Amino acid sequence: MRTQPPPQPPARSSYRHGDLRRALLEAGIELARGGGPEAVVLREATRRAGVVPNAAYRHFASRLDLLREVRAAALSAVAAAMEKELAAVPAKGKAGDVARAGLRAVGTGYLRFARAETGLFRTAFFAEPEVLGALAAGPAAAGPGGLDPFQLLGAALNRMVAARVLPTARRPGAEFLAWAAVHGLALLTIDGPLRGAPDSVVEPLGQRLLDMVEAGI
Repeated sequence: MRTQPPPQPPARSSYRHGDLRRALLEAGIELARGGGPEAVVLREATRRAGVVPNAAYRHFASRLDLLREVRAAALSAVAAAMEKELAAVPAKGKAGDVARAGLRAVGTGYLRFARAETGLFRTAFFAEPEVLGALAAGPAAAGPGGLDPFQLLGAALNRMVAARVLPTARRPGAEFLAWAAVHGLALLTIDGPLRGAPDSVVEPLGQRLLDMVEAGI
């Protein structure tokens, strides 16, 4: 009489062998996409990855460790959205016009991402000190071109200086002024009185704000 082989456990479809860290990070990103930084919970990430909670601790010591990496990924996604707008800027034309269009593209990508991916946007700029202090600048927070959102803005301003449409004397600190204005409008569209407003209202306001930024810096 033949002995039947023992039943095999069902194959996991949630992650490939040896890639649990990536599966947990992807689960964390999806949690952030749906509910912002508060939704990034290690136990829920492990459930979505199809493993017991203890398995996660080989890769992330705590919820905070996972949140730091999810935040870096969210920043990278913001940068990618900004780069997408930059890629649509015509390379030919007067240097000043191209440089101005580049600055506008950076701001437009930022504003559109805030509305399209609100959970990831909130996670990218989550202000918990433990998360902010532990996030080292580097490729994890960069877009496909190798720059993070802040660096993309700085590069756009540098191109304006090179094109002689932004005086060199006005360049220091200009990124903080531009960012404050654009980020403020982004928050108004996702948490303030413009929340739920249609694109036909928000898009023109965004472009007017970018006019103000360009004229003001």
